[in-house]
Amino acid sequence: MDIKSRITLRAKKLGVLLRDARLSQRKSIQECADAIGVTKGAYKSYEEGFNSPSLPELETLVYYMDLPIGHFWGQQAISNDVPATEPLDLPRLVSLRHRMVGALLRQERMNASISMKAVSEQTGIPTRRLKSYELGERPISLPELEGILTVLGGKIETFFDKNGPIGQWINKQRALQAFLDLSPELQDFVCQPVNRPYLELARNLSDLSTERLRSIAEALLDITL
Repeated sequence: MDIKSRITLRAKKLGVLLRDARLSQRKSIQECADAIGVTKGAYKSYEEGFNSPSLPELETLVYYMDLPIGHFWGQQAISNDVPATEPLDLPRLVSLRHRMVGALLRQERMNASISMKAVSEQTGIPTRRLKSYELGERPISLPELEGILTVLGGKIETFFDKNGPIGQWINKQRALQAFLDLSPELQDFVCQPVNRPYLELARNLSDLSTERLRSIAEALLDITL
């Protein structure tokens, strides 16, 4: 295939990928056009493969739609995948979390060997209400939960959602922020596939006890001496 034919084919393929990306993010043609400063007609011609965006325009679209730039060199469609913004049954999640928080609170109190009456006396919360909290029958206000945990010697972080869809999203945001907090040099190191074995090694070492790490260090010293 000659270069001219490759360019034509690439424009058509890029148009398909652009449309796929836009649909996956639930964006309109006008919104994407406005994001890169072109007319609606111009953007439509991109998706139809009659014209193509410049690299800076594509980079801006990647940023605007929060997608990996590699999508536009791949073969995988994403618009048929479950979208990241798929509506969740939020009231149901809230109700479920109330019960989980109540169960965790009861476990925290039992571990601390503190009676419900003692918690009530120190917090001013009636025992009947505390019982309804622990059974998940009634939501606990954040200030009251923090007050109860002060009595029990617990930490609010223990109660954060970790495994649910919202908790997973929060964890991803924290991980992303932690990555962004790294120096540019470390970010580049982490992103290099060739460095993956070193990262895996560091992760495995972090799981070892202090005694095990000490024995490994001593063994390495014996080898090098």
